[in-house]
Amino acid sequence: MFGDLFEEDFSFVSNNQCGKGKKSKSKDTEPPAPREFTKLSGIKNQGGTCYLNSLLQTLHFTPEFREALFSLGPEELGSLENINKPDVKVRVIPLQLQRLFAQLLLLDQQAASTTDLTESFGWNSNEEMRQHDVQELNRILFSALETSLVGTSGHDLINRLYHGTVVNQIVCKECKNVSERQEDFLDLTVAVKDVSGLEEALWNMYVEEEYFENDNLYRCGACNKLVEAAKSAKLRKLPPFLTVSLLRFNFDFEKCERYKETSCYTFPIRINLRPFCEQTQLEDSEYMYELFSVIIHKGGCYGGHYHVYIKDVDALGNWQLQEEERKLMTEEKVQKDTENIKEMENPLTILKGILSEEESKQIPVDQLGQKLLEKKGMSWNKKYRKQYGPIRKYLQNHSQIFRLSPDDNKVSLKEMYHQLQFGSDCQGQVLQSPSQNSDVQWTSESLCTVLKDSASGSHWFDLNDTKVQPIKEKDIEKQFQGKESAYMLFYRKSQLKRPSEAQANPRYRVPGHLLNEMDAANIELRKRRMDSDSADNNIDLRLHLGSQYKLYNGALHPSLSWKESVLDLTIDKRKTLGDLRQSIFQLLEFWEGDMILSTAKSLPAGLHLYQTLDGDEMTLGDIGLADGADVFVWNGKEVGGMEVLPGLDHEPVLLNVLRLAGYNEGGKGQHFIESQHVVPCSAELSTLWKALASPGGIILMNSSGSDKEVENWKVVPEEDMKKTVRIVGLTDGSSILVLDSHDQSLVNVASGNLTAFMHDISWLQVKNFCRLEAEEKQVKITATVETVMSDIKIKAIQELQLGEELVDDSCLRPINRNGKLLCPVPEDYTVKEAELKMGSLLGLCHGKAPTSTQLFLYFVVGSDLQGAPEMEIVVEETASVRECLNLMLEKSGLPGDNWHLRRIDWCYEAGEALSEEGARLKELNVCSGDTLVITEGKLPPKGFLKVPIWWYKPLIHFEQQESMQNQVNCMMGALRVSPAGASVCCAASALAHCSCQTAWWRGWLRPGGGAASSCCFERHDSPAYVQSDIRLCYAGDVEISGEAFLEDLKIQAMTLPFFQELSVPSPEFLRAWTLESKRPGKLLRNNQQQLNEYKLGGRTEICIEPLQKEENLGPSDLLLRVQMGIPGERDYYHSVDLVWDISKECTAWALRHRLAAHYSLPVEKIEIAKYFPEKFEWMTISSWTQQISKRKRKKKQESLQSAPFHLKDGDIIGVKNLLLEEGKDFSTVRDDIGKETQRQLAMEKKKSRQAQRLQNDVLSEGKVATKHRKPEVALSINVGIFR
Repeated sequence: MFGDLFEEDFSFVSNNQCGKGKKSKSKDTEPPAPREFTKLSGIKNQGGTCYLNSLLQTLHFTPEFREALFSLGPEELGSLENINKPDVKVRVIPLQLQRLFAQLLLLDQQAASTTDLTESFGWNSNEEMRQHDVQELNRILFSALETSLVGTSGHDLINRLYHGTVVNQIVCKECKNVSERQEDFLDLTVAVKDVSGLEEALWNMYVEEEYFENDNLYRCGACNKLVEAAKSAKLRKLPPFLTVSLLRFNFDFEKCERYKETSCYTFPIRINLRPFCEQTQLEDSEYMYELFSVIIHKGGCYGGHYHVYIKDVDALGNWQLQEEERKLMTEEKVQKDTENIKEMENPLTILKGILSEEESKQIPVDQLGQKLLEKKGMSWNKKYRKQYGPIRKYLQNHSQIFRLSPDDNKVSLKEMYHQLQFGSDCQGQVLQSPSQNSDVQWTSESLCTVLKDSASGSHWFDLNDTKVQPIKEKDIEKQFQGKESAYMLFYRKSQLKRPSEAQANPRYRVPGHLLNEMDAANIELRKRRMDSDSADNNIDLRLHLGSQYKLYNGALHPSLSWKESVLDLTIDKRKTLGDLRQSIFQLLEFWEGDMILSTAKSLPAGLHLYQTLDGDEMTLGDIGLADGADVFVWNGKEVGGMEVLPGLDHEPVLLNVLRLAGYNEGGKGQHFIESQHVVPCSAELSTLWKALASPGGIILMNSSGSDKEVENWKVVPEEDMKKTVRIVGLTDGSSILVLDSHDQSLVNVASGNLTAFMHDISWLQVKNFCRLEAEEKQVKITATVETVMSDIKIKAIQELQLGEELVDDSCLRPINRNGKLLCPVPEDYTVKEAELKMGSLLGLCHGKAPTSTQLFLYFVVGSDLQGAPEMEIVVEETASVRECLNLMLEKSGLPGDNWHLRRIDWCYEAGEALSEEGARLKELNVCSGDTLVITEGKLPPKGFLKVPIWWYKPLIHFEQQESMQNQVNCMMGALRVSPAGASVCCAASALAHCSCQTAWWRGWLRPGGGAASSCCFERHDSPAYVQSDIRLCYAGDVEISGEAFLEDLKIQAMTLPFFQELSVPSPEFLRAWTLESKRPGKLLRNNQQQLNEYKLGGRTEICIEPLQKEENLGPSDLLLRVQMGIPGERDYYHSVDLVWDISKECTAWALRHRLAAHYSLPVEKIEIAKYFPEKFEWMTISSWTQQISKRKRKKKQESLQSAPFHLKDGDIIGVKNLLLEEGKDFSTVRDDIGKETQRQLAMEKKKSRQAQRLQNDVLSEGKVATKHRKPEVALSINVGIFR
C-alpha cells in the first residue's frame, strides 16, 4: 500500500573504509513468493478488504460459479485491451473476476492482488482502506454481476445458482381461504439472539405458525370480516447454493448502541431442509445440503477482521497435518469410536431406532421388548433393568420422546421425530421443536451438529488473506460462539457431484486465453525468481591490493587514494575460493608471483589482516565471506618491504593519551591536551609507560570505561605493568592519563584514585557589565567544580584587563536565557555549591556579592507587575519584614508607612501578604532571588480581617413590588369574573395593576429611582440576570476581628458613610453574601456565628442586600428567588424570596408542593424549572419522573442539591401556571439574546483557535491526534450500462 516509502536506498554510500552498502531491493522489484505447501493461493489485503477476500475465495471455491463465469468468452464480455476505447463495450467486472480466478488457480504466487478488480468497482484508496459488511457486499456484488451480464448467455448466472423463493400464507380458520405472497431470496437472513442454532431458527421461520386471534384478528377477503387465521411461511424453491446470513449485530435500545451477539449458535455440516419446504414428496437428495464455506468475523460491531473456512470440493490443495496432529487425530478417532460404541449401547438410541423402523409407528410395549431381544440378543430385564428399571417406567420417564397409549400398553415416537431426518450422518437423531406449547425440549443431544474429521475426500482450509493453512473439520465447532465466530454460511446441494476430471486439476474449464496468460506469467515469475535468487546470493567484495599499501604505525594505510587502492568485485557466494582467485587473476592482469588472499578489517588505527583463505574447493559462503567483506591481495610475506604480522594477537589499538599542559597552585585551572597513539594489543603496559611517560611519571587508566566520573580513574599498579594492552581491557578509543612527577598532586596516594579530571575541569563564560570600556567583552575562564567563585572573579578581572580596585567592589551574577541578571553568587561558594553548570554565562557587575547569611531580593511597587521596574536589595536573612520593607521604601523613595509586602504567586501576580511584620525573613522561607511586591495599604492587626463591603440590590421597580399571594388572588379573581374567551388577558391585567408598598423600603431609593451612592456599577455585561440586571455599589472597607460575629460585621457596615444616608432599622434587615466573580455567592446565615467559622480568606469581599422585613435563616432553610411567568408573554413578574425548610427532604416533589402552597395553586397545575444564568438555560424540575441513579439504584428520589440541579441559596426558580397557559417554555427574549451573544463569542473563539492552529501546523506535525471513529459510508460498486 505504501509502495517503497519505507524502503532504504544505500546507493549514496561511497566507497570508503567504513564499508560499502548494498542496495536493497524494493518490494515492487522482488518477485512474489511462490505458493506454500498447501498449493493454494491467498489474496492480498489492500488495507481493509479482508471482507472482500473472504467472499471472493468462497466464490472461487464454488466450482459451478467459477466455471459458469469462465464459459463467457471475449465475444460476449469484450477484452480488457479495449477498455479505453469509447465505442467498445467491455464488461470489466466479470473479466477481472475471470482473471482473478485464473490467478488463484494457476499462478504460482503466495497471494493474488485484487487491485485491478477493485478499480473496476470504481473504488479509490479510501474505499480500499474502509471495512464493510460482507453480507452487504454479497448482495451488492451479485447485483453488479447481474447488471454486467445483461445481454449475455450468463445473464441468469446468479438466479440459476442462488435464487430461491419463499411463500407466505395466511389461512382463514372459517372458510379455509388461503392468501399467498411469494418472495424471492438470494440469501436467507436468520436470527441469532435467543436462538440456539440454525435448525431452531429455520424451525421458527418455516415451521412455527403465527395465530391471529382474540384482539388480533385477520380480515379475510373471502369472508369479508375479521376472523381467526394462521400465518406461516415455507420454502417453495430451493437454490443449488444456499447462503445463510447470521444476524450477529443487534442494537441495544436501552444503551442506544450496537453490539455483537457472541452466544453459542450451532450449525450442521449436513442439513435436511424437507421440514421447512412447501413440497415434501421429493427424494431426500433434493433437500440435503452440505456446508462448504464459513465466513468468520473476529472483533466487534465497529471493526474487526474476516477470514473464511472453505471445503476444497475439487481437491485442488495439498492438505497435510503435522505428525503430532495426526497422532492427536488418531487418539480422537479412537475416543470417538469408543463413544459411538457407548452410544450404540444407549437404550434410548436403541428404542428410538426400533420404533422409527416400524411402519405402523405404534407397537405394544411387550412386543418392543421382544424386538429388543431380537436386535441385541439380550432382553431388557437382563441388560438394562438393574440400571434403568422396568421398560414401561423407562418409557414414561422419557415422555418427551415416547407417547404411551392411555392404558400404557402401546408406545410410539412423538410425531416430531418422524418429520425431521438429517441423512446418514444423523441416523437415529431427530430435531425437536423449540415451541413453548410442546412437551418436547430442545436438547443438544438431538442436534446434528457434531462435526467429524473427514477420513477421505475433500478437506478444509483456513484462508486468511495471504495465509492459507489446513484445518480439521472439527475446528468449525470453535466458530459457534465468541468474538471470533461464524457470520455467513454457504451450503451446496449434496446431489451436485463434481466430474472426476475436475479433481486436482486446476486447469479444468479455464479458457484458453487465460491458460496462455497464466503460463506466460509463470515463465516470467520463474525467470524473475532466478534473477532474484542470483542477486540474493551475489556478494560485493572489496579487494585491497598489497602493492598499493604501506605499513605505518602498526597498521596498513593506502599509499594512494582509496579509490585507486581498492577494487570492487561482485561474485556469487556459492562459487568456490578457486573461482574467486581465478576472477582476481583475470581482473589483475599485471599480477606476478604467488597470490595470497587474507581477510581484512578496517580499524580506527588502519587496515589489519586476520585469516589467510585456504581451500580452493570450498564455497565462499562456507568460508564465511559475507557481503561487503574486505579481502587483502598480497604475497603473504611483506608489504612495501616491511613484514606484516596478521592475526588477532597483533591487532593495533588506537588509544587517546591525555597529558596535563598547564599547572596552577591548588590544582585549579589546568588544561589538558589529547593525542592519539597506536600500539599492538599484545604490547605490555611497561613498554607503553617507557614510550609515553617521563622518568617518575605514572599512567592512570579508566576502570569502567566512563570518563564522566573521577573515581573511575586509577593508577596502574606495578604488578600490572607486565600485562598486555588486551588483558587490561584497553580497546580502540580507550583513554589513558599520563602524569609527570610534578602533576601527581591530583592523585590520592593512598587509594590511587584521581581527585580531579578533565570532565570537571572545564570553563565558565564571564561578561563585563561594569561598563568601564565602550563595549562589553566576554572571556572564558577555566575552572573545576571545586574552584572558588572569588578565584574565578579575580581571573576574569585579569583576563578583561580591568583595574584591581574592582576586586573589592564587584560580584558575579548568573545570566539566564532571557538575558536577565540573576542573584549574585556568594564569593566563598565553589562552582558546585553555586549550582553552576560548566559553560554557564556569568556577569561581572558592580556591587559586593551577598554573603552566605545575606539575601538578595527583587522588589516592585504597585499592582502593575508587568510594567513596574524591578529593583534589587541585599538584606540580612535575620532581618524582620518591617526592616526589609523600610529598606525597600527608602531605596524606592516612597513616603509614609501605609504599605505592606506581598509575595508573587506562580501567575506573577501579587499573592500572599507577609502579615507578620516582626517575623524574620528566614522564618518565612524568603530566599535569595525571590521577588516581593510593595502594596499600598496597611495590613490589619493579627487576627483581624479587612473586608471590602458592597451594597447589593436587584434593579426592581419597588413601587410595583407586592406579595405574590395578593398577585395570585387578583389573578384568580379576574379569572372567575371574566368571560371564558378573555380570562387570560383579564387575569394578566389584574395582576399588573395589583400593588402594595412598604413605607421604609421606599427610603432606599432616591426620588429619581437611582441608587443612594454614585459609586455604583450595573452588571450589564454579566450573563447572570434573568429579568433585571444586578447593581453592586462599593460602600467601603471594614476592619474587624475574626472572632467577631456576623451581626457585628453588619453593624459596622451600617456605620459606613454610604449606609448612613439610609434608614436601616436593624442588622436583621440586612442579608450578607460573599462576593464571587462580582456576583453574590455563598449566603452567610446566623448572625451569632463568628466570622472565623465562615473561613473567609484574606481577599474575601462581602455584599450586603437590603430586606423588607427581618430575617434569621436557620441551617436547614434554603433561600430561593421565585418568579411567576406572565401568561401569554415570554417574561416573568418580579421575583420574590422564598424560604424553604429542607430539613425533611429536598426533592422535586416537596418543592412543587411548597410552591403550590405559596401561590395557592393545585400542585398538578404548575410547572417549575431552575435557571442557569451562565448558560441562559432553564431545566425543568419534574417530581413524577425523577431519574433514578443507575449506579446506586436508589428507590427514592434524589436530592435537588445533587446533580443535575445542584440547588443552592439564591437560585432562581421559574413557575408556570398551567391554568392560564399551556406552554412549558420557560425561556425569555433576554435568554435568546444571551444565547446568541454566547454563540457569536464561541464562533469568534473558534475562528481564533483555528487561526492559531494554522500558525502552529508545523509545530504540531509530530503530535498524535485523538483517533476518532470514522463515519460509516455506504458500500457501492459502479457498473456500466449494458442493456
